[in-house]
Amino acid sequence: MEAYCVKCKTQREMVNAEPIFLTNGRAATRGQCAVCGTTLTRLGRTEAHDALPADAAAPKGEGKLVIVESPAKARTVGKFLGKGYKVKPSVGHIRDLPMNRMGVDLENNFKPRYVIPAKKAEVVKELKKEAAAAAEIYLATDPDREGEAISWHLKETLGSSIRGKPVYRVVFHEITKPAIEESFSHPSGINQDLVNAQQTRRILDRIVGYTLSPLLRENLGRNRLSAGRVQSVAVRLVVEREREIQAFVPEEYWSVDVELAKKPEAAKKRGDDRPFRAALVKVRGEKFECHRGEEALALKEDLERSLYAVLDVREKEVRRNPAPPFITSTLQQEASRRLHFSPKRTMAVAQQLYEGLPIGDEGSVGLITYMRTDSTNVAEVAQREALDYIGKKFGSPYVPPKPWTYKTRTKGAQEAHEAIRPTSVFREPAAIRQYLTSDQYRLYDLIWKRFVASQMASAVLDTVSVDIAADSRVSPVGNANATYGLRATGSRVKFPGFMQVYMEQRDEDEVAEEEQERMLPPLSVGEMLDLRGVFPEQHFTQPPPRYTEATLVRALEEKGIGRPSTYAPILSTIQERGYVEQIEGRRLVPTELGFIVNDLLIKHFPEVMDVGFTAEMESRLDEVASGEKDWVRVLREFYEPFRATVEAARKNMEPTTIPVEMTDEVCEKCGSPMVIKRGRFGKFLACSAFPKCRNAKPILVPTGAKCPECGGDLVEKRTRRKRTFYSCANYPNCKFATWNRPLPQPCPHCGGLLTEKPKAPGVAVCAKCGEETQIAELAAQPAQS
Repeated sequence: MEAYCVKCKTQREMVNAEPIFLTNGRAATRGQCAVCGTTLTRLGRTEAHDALPADAAAPKGEGKLVIVESPAKARTVGKFLGKGYKVKPSVGHIRDLPMNRMGVDLENNFKPRYVIPAKKAEVVKELKKEAAAAAEIYLATDPDREGEAISWHLKETLGSSIRGKPVYRVVFHEITKPAIEESFSHPSGINQDLVNAQQTRRILDRIVGYTLSPLLRENLGRNRLSAGRVQSVAVRLVVEREREIQAFVPEEYWSVDVELAKKPEAAKKRGDDRPFRAALVKVRGEKFECHRGEEALALKEDLERSLYAVLDVREKEVRRNPAPPFITSTLQQEASRRLHFSPKRTMAVAQQLYEGLPIGDEGSVGLITYMRTDSTNVAEVAQREALDYIGKKFGSPYVPPKPWTYKTRTKGAQEAHEAIRPTSVFREPAAIRQYLTSDQYRLYDLIWKRFVASQMASAVLDTVSVDIAADSRVSPVGNANATYGLRATGSRVKFPGFMQVYMEQRDEDEVAEEEQERMLPPLSVGEMLDLRGVFPEQHFTQPPPRYTEATLVRALEEKGIGRPSTYAPILSTIQERGYVEQIEGRRLVPTELGFIVNDLLIKHFPEVMDVGFTAEMESRLDEVASGEKDWVRVLREFYEPFRATVEAARKNMEPTTIPVEMTDEVCEKCGSPMVIKRGRFGKFLACSAFPKCRNAKPILVPTGAKCPECGGDLVEKRTRRKRTFYSCANYPNCKFATWNRPLPQPCPHCGGLLTEKPKAPGVAVCAKCGEETQIAELAAQPAQS
């Protein structure tokens, strides 16, 4: 007998088959896949059912209980399943390791001791009640390792409430009616390999965190310090980049551009007298390099005396292919670059789009596919829909001759998953904007455009590259050995293709060619050119750029550190712990504490802090997930050498003092100097005489603007969620506050307070009269007094 295997994605021979009756009385046969061992179920009566007791087919309980993670997901799934199903949320994990102790039996095969948190007791009670009354239970948690683990914890916790009842695992990558119907028509069992992989990661992180963190606190005398298997390696990347920057010595170099144009008679004949620039690339047959201003000025003088002639013209057609649809890491990177979203914010909004939102007459509907994925695969039905939309919206030339197939580059990617895409391309962002918040709309618009563009035809560009000879002594015409060689390039878009919808944005630190069209006038070999000017320019080599959240996610992915579900928590944790902070331009820099903790961990735990070792552990977790490695063996291989390292560190680690950051401020209560300290919500001022004096206050960053209500200084502050706002320094006596950055200059129309207008760079708006003013026009205006 054969049945469909969800794991193998095809029909498989069933072994150990036995006849059963489901609790609703329907006959079925249950067994295991002959290839992978997954539990298989095939509906239908066979001759073997005749041998079962007469009352075996009697149903137990009524209806079908479906358990998902969140109330929003429950509403959307429940709408599609209809009557006969009751959908309940677990509200995330219902069981976890205890917070106040290790919770892992290190001497008994790393057996975890899970507990139900007090805040989940009522949820568990309700789920047990619903499960006891149901005939069948379906676990419909997210389609990844963490979702599989949540399903396993649910099954274990429900215990006697589900004994003797069929418990199914259903998996879908988008919350749409077809996807849900398909998954419920092919239910399966829990994939224990995925559960083991997630459990191994959890135990590994617990062992490292609950062993190293107390050591750090004891050594440094700080209570809120922590170390983590992956977070500490991420801090190391930021620290090492900062030290590269500190050690960098800039070198001077010069470039020389020459502005040229066609001869007047030739320009008049062609009707094109546009000047263009060519870069100096060769001097006397050698690659041009210049490191001193004197050399550049000497070259300028000689080039001003030179004649110029076209040596070679190369024209070609270049095709530019679209970027693949988003995976978790690229979504976080692009949302950071374009929308200035943190990875944590990106994933929170994506979760809302995935779980479903009320969209007019459609009701609650999932707008995107599952957002934790490292695969660029696209379902055939989604690809066909996209091609159909592109043909209708843009015309047949924008449909590629052959549908795109993107190869996933991420090591260990799960190809059974899909890329992040809209559940329907016909649900255009503008059409549903009224139903979404600003964040939801902006992220959906980004995902929609990226996916549609990924399925469109290539862009076609006409490019031209012109080599020019120059010499002050001999004729440059046809002279490949002329003193100077210059090159000019130009391009224009011949056919926009996917660029009509979307182009991937580069990181700020990447040197990018200009995207705007820049065409040269028509030129021919041997043509003499007029000189319009020579422009030497001084430059200095630049150090490697500091990481942004986007580039750090990319670095983690490239080095094989972490997985889609861990990038956002890693970046949040290292900033919340005070090891890394953002400065102007959203660049990440290590704090003094970050340097100290990093150096301490590298000295005493070099293997745990090794980038290659951390990546190797990720590979081992992937092998556990695929059933290739035993999870207990993986933990044992890690723990034995780790325990020896910890014992050595306890003996050799010496107390380290964290330097105190002094300020010029004096405590108004006792007269002692105030120092900068870091707490749960960031930096603050505290009295250096602590604990004798417990005076503390926030650090106020002046804006130069005055409060419109009391005339006090307006200062920059942060909420507990680290969102920046601006308020009066006289709080609580004055409670004026604004989210928009105030400007020091008053409104030129009424003298009121000016603030930067949201989403309108360079524009200020008056809080009093509402008039708008260009910020550039305020430069010469005096600040408020």
